[in-house]
Amino acid sequence: MISRRALLLATVASATLLNPLNSSMISVALPSLGDEFGLSFAGVTWLVSIFYLTSAVAQPVVGRLGGVYGKRRVFFCGLALVAASSLLAPFSPGFSWLVLARAAQAIGSSVFFPVGTGLIRELVTERRASALGVLAVFASISAAMGPSLGGLLVHGGGWRLLFFINLPFLAVSAVLATIVLPRDPAERMATGRHPLLDLPGILIFAAALTSTLIFLLSLSGEANFYAALAAPVAWWLFYLQERRSEEPLINLPRFFSNRETLFVHAQYVLLNVVFYAIFFGMPTFLQEAGGLDVRTTGLVMFSVAGLGIVSTPLAGRLIDRRGPAPALLVAALAVLAGVLLLFTVSNETGIPWLVLVLALFGIGSGFGNLGLQNALLDYTPKEETGASSGLFMTSRYLGTILATSLIGIFFSCAVGARELHLIALALVMFAAPILPLALLTSIRRNTKDRAA
Repeated sequence: MISRRALLLATVASATLLNPLNSSMISVALPSLGDEFGLSFAGVTWLVSIFYLTSAVAQPVVGRLGGVYGKRRVFFCGLALVAASSLLAPFSPGFSWLVLARAAQAIGSSVFFPVGTGLIRELVTERRASALGVLAVFASISAAMGPSLGGLLVHGGGWRLLFFINLPFLAVSAVLATIVLPRDPAERMATGRHPLLDLPGILIFAAALTSTLIFLLSLSGEANFYAALAAPVAWWLFYLQERRSEEPLINLPRFFSNRETLFVHAQYVLLNVVFYAIFFGMPTFLQEAGGLDVRTTGLVMFSVAGLGIVSTPLAGRLIDRRGPAPALLVAALAVLAGVLLLFTVSNETGIPWLVLVLALFGIGSGFGNLGLQNALLDYTPKEETGASSGLFMTSRYLGTILATSLIGIFFSCAVGARELHLIALALVMFAAPILPLALLTSIRRNTKDRAA
C-alpha cells in the first residue's frame, strides 16, 4: 500500500520538475527554431531569457497567491496554465506568440515549488528534510537531463515535441493531486475581500526585478545603463509601496529584521553564482581549450550533476538528525575547495583530476541547496512559506544570471586556462563569504535553540 506521504511527494515532484526541465530542454532547439522563424541566435535566445525573467518575477507572487487563495486551487491553476501553453505553443503563428507561450509556461510552472514547499511543510511532520530532498533530486535530475531529452525529442520529431512532452507529467500530477491534496478551507473564498490584490506592489516588483536582471544580462556585452538607473528607483518605489500596503507581497520590515532569512538568501545567491559559473562555463572550456568532444565533455560534467543528485539524500538524512547547520558548513567548504582547485586546472589537465575538482561543486550544490531550503523554513513564519519560498527561487535566478554574465565577460575574447583562472579569482570573492554566513546561521540557530 502506497503511503499518503509518498503520494504527496509524487504529486509535487511530478509538477515541480517541469520548471527546470523546460528551462534547460529548450537550449538544444535554438538553432532549429532560429531557422524556422528566420532569426539570429541572439534573437531566438529570447525564449531562454523570457523564461528566466518571468520565473524570477512569478515565484514569490504565486507563492503568496497560494497562501491567500488556497494551495490546492493555485496548484491546479498552475497545471492548467502549463497545459494550455504547452498545447498552444506548437501552433504559434509567429515567434512573438511562441515567446508569450513560454512566458505563460514559466508562470504556470513557477507555482509548484513555492506551493509544493508549503504543502510539505503543512502535511509532512516527520523527516521533512528527506521529503524536500526528493523534490531537490527531481529538480536536479530534470535540469541535468533536459538537454539530453530535448536532443532526442528534437531529433525524433522537431521542436514542437518539447512542449507536448509536458502533458504526461501534467496528467500524472493532476490525477495524484485530485486524490491526495486536501481541500482548501472554504472561508478563504467566502469573504468578499481579496487581500492580495496589491497590484501596484506586484507591478513595481516586476519592473524592479526585470530591470535588475536586464542590467545583469547586459554585463557580458554593452552594459544597459538605462536598466541600471531604473533598477534602484524601482526598488525604492517597491519599498515605499510595501511599507504602506495592508497586505504586502513581501513583508519587507519583517524580512530585513530577520537576519537569519537574509543570511539564507545571501548564501543562495552566492552558491548559485559559483555553481552555474561552473555548470555553464566548464563545458566551453573543456571543448575549446581542453580539446574534448561533446560526448566526453558531457560525461565529465556529469560529475557535477551526478554528485549533486547523490549528495542530496545524504544531506537530507544529516539535516533530519542534526539540523541544516552541518550541511551548510559541508557545502561552504566543498565550494571553496573546488574554486581554489580551479587554479590547478590547465588546458592539459587529465580527466580524473577534472572529475575530482568538479565533484566538489556537485557536493556543495547538493548539501547547500537542501540545507538552505530547510534553514529558510526554520526561520520563516508558516503563513509566509509560499512567498518566502518563491523569493528563495528568485535568489537562485539572480545567481544564475550573474554567473552567465561572469562567463560572458571573461570568455568573450578567448577561452583558455588564463581566462578560467580569472573566473576562479572572481569566484573566490563569491565563495569566500559563504563560509562565514554559514557559521553565522549556525550560531544564531544554536542561540535560538538554547533560548527556547
